[in-house]
Order: sequence, then C-alpha cells, then structure tokens
Amino acid sequence: MGDESAEGQFLRGHADNLHDAKAFAAYVQAVCDQARSDAAGEDVPRTNLWFVEGAAYMGRLMIRHALTHELLERGGHIGYNVRPSARRRGYATAMLMEALPIARGLGITSALLTCDAGNNASRKVIETCGGVLEDERNGTLRFWLSTGAARRE
Repeated sequence: MGDESAEGQFLRGHADNLHDAKAFAAYVQAVCDQARSDAAGEDVPRTNLWFVEGAAYMGRLMIRHALTHELLERGGHIGYNVRPSARRRGYATAMLMEALPIARGLGITSALLTCDAGNNASRKVIETCGGVLEDERNGTLRFWLSTGAARRE
C-alpha cells in the first residue's frame, strides 16, 4: 500500500470490492469521471491512464488538465507511478513518452513535472523524455517538458 498520492488514496477507497464486476465497473466510471470539469469538484479535471503489459498492471499515469497554485509548486501536469515489482525496467519512461501526445491533445503544450530532489530515478525519466529543470522549491525539482517532440535516448 505505501502509495500516499491522491491516486493511491482514491484506489484504496475502492479496493475492498474491486474483485466484483459491478464494483470494478463503478471504479472505472469514477476514474473516467475525473476527466470531466463538472465532476472534478475542488480538484482539476484529470485523465487517468493505466499501463499494462498483457494482462499485467504495471503502473498508472495521470494528466492534470490545468494547474492550481499548489500544483504549480508541487505535482505538476503529469504524475506517474510504477508498481514496485516493475520498477527500473523502463515502464515510467514509456508511460511518460506515450502520455505526451495525449497531454498535447488536451491543450497542454508544455507540461510541468515535479519530483523530490532525491528521487534520482524519476529525475532520469523526466530528463530522458526531454524535461528541462527550471528550479528547486522546498525540496521539489520542477521540470518543463514539451508535449510536441520528446526525445528518446
């Protein structure tokens, strides 16, 4: 469980009954509803994407359609999480690369991504995808990444 992100908390709120087809369908609908501005509540609309390999869930990625003051400082447009057993195998880089055209389609031409200053793995993913470091604020690195033409290394 150790994922304390908003998405991790959201998932845990639905986790008890996800083995039931109706409960899983309700969860999927709730995730899809987050992309609608009228369903976002106090948060910004966001598109949630799951990254799978065959039938295996590898991670998730969220694209926030806009930034609040708080997200401008920490959080940014795009956040991602790879399950622990699938880390260090290139999934985060692949997820981010595949999300860039989707973000562009949402009108985001330059996406803000953030990570903790000590999170070297996430920093490498962001930089590999073309992220340019703007600054560090309170232990958070802030990168800008064009959604138009990311590079692969």
